[in-house]
Amino acid sequence: MPGLQPVRGTQDLLPDAARRHRQVSETARRLAALYGFDEIVTPIFEFTEVFARPIGEHTDIVAKEMYSLKDRGGEDLSLRPENTAGVVRAVLSNGLTQSTPLKFFYSGPMFRYERPQKGRFRQFHQIGVELLGVPQAQADIEVIALGRRILKELGIGERVVLELNTLGDPESRAAYRDALVAYFSSRRGELSEDSQRRLDTNPLRILDSKDQGDIRINTDAPSFDSYLSDASRDFFAVVRDGLERLGIEHRLNPRLVRGLDYYTHSVFEFITTDLGAQGTVLAGGRYDGLVELMGGPQMPGVGWAGGIERLALMIADPSPPARPVALVPIGEQGEALALTIAETLRGSGFPVDLGYSGNVSRRMRRANRANARVALLIGDDECAKNVVTWRDLDSGEQAEVPLVASSLPELVKRLKALDA
Repeated sequence: MPGLQPVRGTQDLLPDAARRHRQVSETARRLAALYGFDEIVTPIFEFTEVFARPIGEHTDIVAKEMYSLKDRGGEDLSLRPENTAGVVRAVLSNGLTQSTPLKFFYSGPMFRYERPQKGRFRQFHQIGVELLGVPQAQADIEVIALGRRILKELGIGERVVLELNTLGDPESRAAYRDALVAYFSSRRGELSEDSQRRLDTNPLRILDSKDQGDIRINTDAPSFDSYLSDASRDFFAVVRDGLERLGIEHRLNPRLVRGLDYYTHSVFEFITTDLGAQGTVLAGGRYDGLVELMGGPQMPGVGWAGGIERLALMIADPSPPARPVALVPIGEQGEALALTIAETLRGSGFPVDLGYSGNVSRRMRRANRANARVALLIGDDECAKNVVTWRDLDSGEQAEVPLVASSLPELVKRLKALDA
């Protein structure tokens, strides 16, 4: 149908963009394996409760952004807006709570109904890791170190800054929450509409507001540091000391929060100024209360997620795909022989572009569009002599190369020599 467009907030990943996405996900997958993280793949939709319960009914994600539906059986389902809750659900569903520590890596699409802008889509993709069952600060250090290594391997390590904060233990957080409520309540009329709503549901998120009036009010808000317990201070000190030992630079941001109630202790973001408003490329924290909130045993956890679209915008152009061998058959005999030659070359690891129709000129134009390195012409004369005509598309060199049964030793030898 003419005029068809993708749904707003979605995009087609054409080959160049797909290569950039793959560079991000494959780099992260490879490095996560070095840290002992196994890949997990969860469904892209779950029962709505899987997300609504831990994320919170009053959060923007649940109230405004989730794609939810009823299926034909009347079940309430939602496309996943993030993957931590799905991973925890998988741990509980599959009886893995006694197998800690659990270390998972994931990569895949997420869905949120947001206003699209550069680096932000309604269907977007994330890489992420979750480390469950380790209460010690070493887990926080390890996942941050992995995130940092991935960013460096992608070539953008010098263009991001690690910001770090602590939300303390649940008791510290509760005390701080009460102090914030008292402070913001005294200035309720000055808050933005969103922050007035958050004051009743999620006051810590006011600290993260981008509204200029809220930012001014936040300047005089109580400091979390005044409400941290000694144990929380000690935990955070171990995290910071570990990062310093690994040479991972960071800066403290006391306004960095995670608004969900299950977050505790370390929270962090890798941010950049290269992408305008969408400056966070990888973020996470410790969530010691999540598994219990979802009906499981008390089990600590820490993890992060990174936006593939944003990271893909920042990386250098990936290496182009290997240049193919173009087969140019002429006549019925040539067409039949080209099929077997193509499969033999592919079996030897060479990409092959097999033109499907057209005269020699048309097929050679196709070979040039495909950026082929070599064209192999196969006509009646070649079939009679059991050879192919080799044409080097860079140098113009042309020669006859003999075929021997199906192994094509001379042809394979010549092709391998091109890459030597």
